[in-house]
Amino acid sequence: MIGAFSHPCRRRPRWPWLAACLLGFLQIGQGRAADPPWLGRLELPAGFAIRVFAEVPDARSLAVADGGARIYVGTRGTEVFAALDPERDGVANEVLAVADGLNVPNGIAVAEDGALLVVDQSRILRIEPSGASEEIMPPGVLPDDVFHGWRYARFGPDGLLYIAVGAPCNVCEIRGFEGTILRMRADGHDLQIFARGIRNSVGFDWHPRTDELFFTDNGGDFLGDSIPPDELNGAPKPDLHFGYPYQYGQGVPYPDFAGRDPPRPTTPPALEFEAHAAALGIAFYDGSMFPAAYRGDAFVAQHGSWNRTDPVGYRVMRVRFDERGRPVGKEPFIAGWLRKDGGVLGRPVDLAELPDGSLLISDDHAGLIYRVTHSGGDAPLAGQRSIPAGANRDRRR
Repeated sequence: MIGAFSHPCRRRPRWPWLAACLLGFLQIGQGRAADPPWLGRLELPAGFAIRVFAEVPDARSLAVADGGARIYVGTRGTEVFAALDPERDGVANEVLAVADGLNVPNGIAVAEDGALLVVDQSRILRIEPSGASEEIMPPGVLPDDVFHGWRYARFGPDGLLYIAVGAPCNVCEIRGFEGTILRMRADGHDLQIFARGIRNSVGFDWHPRTDELFFTDNGGDFLGDSIPPDELNGAPKPDLHFGYPYQYGQGVPYPDFAGRDPPRPTTPPALEFEAHAAALGIAFYDGSMFPAAYRGDAFVAQHGSWNRTDPVGYRVMRVRFDERGRPVGKEPFIAGWLRKDGGVLGRPVDLAELPDGSLLISDDHAGLIYRVTHSGGDAPLAGQRSIPAGANRDRRR
């Protein structure tokens, strides 16, 4: 069981700028986490099951390392954790704090050489498997604002590190690296803007067949319960503009920017989600455990609304893609974290596919990482309800 703890790092850091205590210094949980009693209330398609993989405080971004034996977990606090599953049997044996003293280390990514890159609100650290570390991007380069200051990071098929940088506001003028997706080499050099006009993306992935980048983006607040939509955007090439802060959705102007033209032509979303559902992490499925029809489709974590009259989200969506790599529809994949009385059991954040084809989902509300498996059968598994095929299926919106 993971509980409150007092961090024992009291020695002077090796580098004056590094306030973190690194690489497995503190064990915060040992033994296998138990499934909460409400887990059986979640609804999945027939043949799928969900269990707890690990209990991790404030679990946000996920990065798979060591062939699934180590799962790094970013947070919006000060720590980065690692959930260890050396047997690769689908349940973590222990959880370690691998870095502390950071400032919203939500962005994490594992390089080809095994190094962990941590992107916090204002800087980037590189932590080697040996434990050596260095600051490869000091404060002063990335925007340093609390509003949307939780970065998302991932290595692309080109070997470059991609970083999402949100706008420092609800809807406002942006400048520099604000409202962009950046990319750079793993050593911190050659930083460049890949995509612009993005309000707040906290998840992206590349289509396994086309290598096109798809990313989620959250629409602005305080315009009503039904607008603006959350978006799934496709970026097949660099330097596209996705409308913010001038417009949302299919070219609808934000009121404060009505009558003002974007600085360049804009790219509309490839697919729209319900307004305020808070679409965050996205992961394309390319494994063999799930039925073949899932390959090439994407899963999207909807964190859930915070200020809508009737709450929405709090689920994982499946986005169906056609043979050309274009999204053609969406439907719930896992639901039930939002209770009928409005109570909340969990809030999905990020997703990651393990080498065996199972799917990990982080939940910062429950402080859990779940693992989703498929049995190969068509019947609901014991203790869990199934979503009927085609339920709430929606064509492209």
